[in-house]
Amino acid sequence: MRWTARRERFRSVLTGDDCVHPASVFDPMSARIAEDLGFEAGMLAGSVASMTVLGAPDMILLTLSEFAGQALRISRASELPLLVDADHGYGNALNVTRTVEELEIAGVAALSIEDTDLPQPYGAGAGARLISIDEGVGKMRAALEGRIDASLVIAGRTSATRMTGVDDAAERIRSYEEAGVDAIFLVGVQTREELDKLAEAVDVPLILGGAGADVMDPGYLADLGVRICLQGHQPFAAAVRAVHDTLKALRDGVPPADLADQSSSALLEDLSREDRYRKWTEDFLGKI
Repeated sequence: MRWTARRERFRSVLTGDDCVHPASVFDPMSARIAEDLGFEAGMLAGSVASMTVLGAPDMILLTLSEFAGQALRISRASELPLLVDADHGYGNALNVTRTVEELEIAGVAALSIEDTDLPQPYGAGAGARLISIDEGVGKMRAALEGRIDASLVIAGRTSATRMTGVDDAAERIRSYEEAGVDAIFLVGVQTREELDKLAEAVDVPLILGGAGADVMDPGYLADLGVRICLQGHQPFAAAVRAVHDTLKALRDGVPPADLADQSSSALLEDLSREDRYRKWTEDFLGKI
């Protein structure tokens, strides 16, 4: 597969002048839809992957092999550059190296490693907490050590802004930049004052997730060096609602012919790349 080409396309977004919204994808079909609609990149979140693969909440129940397997299914189905949330790297710094190796093989264009203390330790209660900056730096260095293809983007991710404050967040991202990460992934920035201070702390491109409405202006974000800004994971939520409502209607006795909002056969054939398979059938199995 042409993994490097899509990684280079993702890097071109990071080195560009605009801020783009990636498509939240969760399986091969959703990635193909995003690709056909012209999205510059896709995003596979840990939370969405957990619900898609396990039907479980985002509590670090998904294993690395399960996550990498889903990333590979998405990557092989389309040419869409894929950014993935690799959570805490599934363990300590040594596990982070292994995580990068597996996700690079799976074809992702970019991945983030965060400094949240995961999975939730015993006695932590409902509150999340962060690992130390030193341990976070160790994880970033381990991630870079695990990379073989230099075009693979590794982003240092932190939720410190909303957990420990903007000053701690600034110190963390400066340390991760010094460790050599390609980008910084900031979660939970709510105000322009926060983002202005954090943008001044580093020179590498920024990625935002869970940002507040106050900062959601494309021109403002682009001027601050934000190149990727997540909008949420509405496509998965919409897909769940569509399946629920369709099955409920059928269970309630609605005839299949009366169901509304069904995908056309033409769209399904296009997304499943049926024309390719028909050609391959003629080429390799003989004309039907």
